[in-house]
Amino acid sequence: MPERLLVVEDDLAIAEPLARALEREGFAVEHVGSGEAALDALAADPVEAPISLVLLDVGLPGMDGIAVCQHIREHHPACAVLMLTARSSELDEVLGLDAGADDYVTKPFSLAVLIARVRALLRRDRPEREAAPALVSAGPVRVDTGSHRAWIDDRELDLSPKQFDLLALLVAHPGEALRREDIMSAVWDENWWGSTKTLDVHVGWLRQKLGDPDLIATVRGHGFRFEAP
Repeated sequence: MPERLLVVEDDLAIAEPLARALEREGFAVEHVGSGEAALDALAADPVEAPISLVLLDVGLPGMDGIAVCQHIREHHPACAVLMLTARSSELDEVLGLDAGADDYVTKPFSLAVLIARVRALLRRDRPEREAAPALVSAGPVRVDTGSHRAWIDDRELDLSPKQFDLLALLVAHPGEALRREDIMSAVWDENWWGSTKTLDVHVGWLRQKLGDPDLIATVRGHGFRFEAP
């Protein structure tokens, strides 16, 4: 069964060719033009074939993309979010990532690059991942990659897909200083390039959700290390 994607974009000149390109890549694509319609589509999502990823324009009429993304993170945490926007400043990028987006692409964009980003976000479901150990733990944190669930002590964590992947990577290498570039390659895309601001935002969210910022140490000029007490 093909992966189901939802394109939320009010500009038909962008949405229609984007949907066609994604369909040519083998995805099942639904398009809506407003934030309210996106929430309706997600609410009607069948359990047996849920929407895997939302391509979400920030500048929507009515309910904007930031609010939609926040709703998705609260009510559909397993759904990945790729934000699309004409705003290219670092502040706008951080706002989108802070709302819970897994990745961020500015307009105009190359369809080839966008499709590569989509595949990178969906690669957590690759068959080879199934061969990895299902349960990893370090200190008070346990991560079950089979069920896509994580806990600190007895409290289950509410994580976005990329937050989960990042935590799983860090917990699998306790005490090891992981390079920023290696983390980006492993969690986002093996062909990743560009800014690592996405990583900083996701680490910030993980520290907040863990409730103990000291569990993820910053290794200045290098990357991050998971500290297992």
